Amino acid sequence: MFTPLQYKHYLLFILPVLMVFTSCKKKFNEADFSAYFQGEVQNPSAPYVLFCKDGVILDTIPLDKNNRFAHKFDTLTPGMYTYRINPEFQYIYFDKNDSITVRLNSRDFDHSIIYSGRGAEKNNFLMNLTVRNLVDDNSRYETYDLPVATFIRKLDSTQAARTTYYLKSKAIIDWNDEFDLYAKTKLDLHFFSQKEVYPIAHYIRTGEDIRSQLPADYYNFRKKIDYNNEKLMSYSSFTKYLAIMLNSTVKESELDFDSKSKFDKNIEKLNIVDTLITNRKVKNAILDNIAFVYLLEDQNLTNNDKFLERYFQLSTDSAQHKEIRSIQNTVQNLKYENRLPEVPLVDTEERSIKINNLIKAPTLMFVWTKNSLGHAGGANYRAIELLEKNPNMQVISVCIDGDQEEWLKFIADFKHKNLIHVRSVDFNQMKDKWIITKIQRSMVLDAKGNIINPFVNIFDRDIENILNNKEQSN
Repeated sequence: MFTPLQYKHYLLFILPVLMVFTSCKKKFNEADFSAYFQGEVQNPSAPYVLFCKDGVILDTIPLDKNNRFAHKFDTLTPGMYTYRINPEFQYIYFDKNDSITVRLNSRDFDHSIIYSGRGAEKNNFLMNLTVRNLVDDNSRYETYDLPVATFIRKLDSTQAARTTYYLKSKAIIDWNDEFDLYAKTKLDLHFFSQKEVYPIAHYIRTGEDIRSQLPADYYNFRKKIDYNNEKLMSYSSFTKYLAIMLNSTVKESELDFDSKSKFDKNIEKLNIVDTLITNRKVKNAILDNIAFVYLLEDQNLTNNDKFLERYFQLSTDSAQHKEIRSIQNTVQNLKYENRLPEVPLVDTEERSIKINNLIKAPTLMFVWTKNSLGHAGGANYRAIELLEKNPNMQVISVCIDGDQEEWLKFIADFKHKNLIHVRSVDFNQMKDKWIITKIQRSMVLDAKGNIINPFVNIFDRDIENILNNKEQSN
């Protein structure tokens, strides 16, 4: 994460770049839709770059011996794309005939990305907005502790400043309406998400229910969102906001924010989407997301069947129905598997180890990523806290990415005799075998390594009860 000085230097570098490229106006052959994408990747985690559109791989671009790549697209439709250097990805927008060069460091992915060339200025703006949002995220939890009036005033002030920056950049760069859709969505939904989360987070952190104190127009921002725009259906700013909004909506009427079962909440989410979204493609995509997440959370077989019955009533994507059924089968197989499938892991000496050989007591295992150090630090602190209260258990902390040196440096602050640190060296294999689809993922195992509950969260309110019950049964 940037220090204030690093952040200042970043802005001082980016703003001149934006100004330079706005002077480069040129007319092109109307029939020519070629484009170029090239760059350099420091400390690559893979020997290639994947170029994608809406989750579909369009090209696999190899890195040369100097970790550079270059690719010409004979035809590339203007629009938003992604490039991936597993397990990381980032968005990149191409206009007609753009020639974009990217430089990045895989060890500090988002914070290191710099673009140059024709088309770079709008993408540098998008990355700068991303970095500013990440800076906000560092202090958002403390912000949720604030009283209503103070929270709204602080959020509105930050949003106003960010909007001014957006408007100035838009005027200087003079980007088109299609790019503006993505820029404005990233800008607005960052703040809308915080408004959605605030009442629930404030209650969880302080115990104070402030819903009655919210202004009558507090949720009016929801009316500003186009929920039916197909161009946003795979854009993470939109999909993340929608997930937060649905979760917030199903909790708004609860007396204790947590009175409904996961089954009831997800059925309500399906019904809200059915009412809220009329575009069939967007509706199917969001229904699929809800079904996918639900199947990884609620492992009651009767509930699963009832949930899928409602899902199939609302979704018209028959191809995705097969995928959802396949996920259900995989989840059930993992749930009732005696032991965790082995995946490539190393210990602090960078020696290959087997997960099942580590388990000598009732165990809580959780995963974390170097790209969410707030979660990583919180989860490791929480692990030590749980171990202090439960001396007969052990915790296995699994880093899913990064290199050995930076991993060792991070975990040096988290030491306990029953806290075991390991690192994944093949995330794709782990993802498939352990169904790691979100970072807030933990598992409970017994002293023999048998899977007791493969879908818990180390931050769950009742995690101690789950662990204590497990210890008693061993």
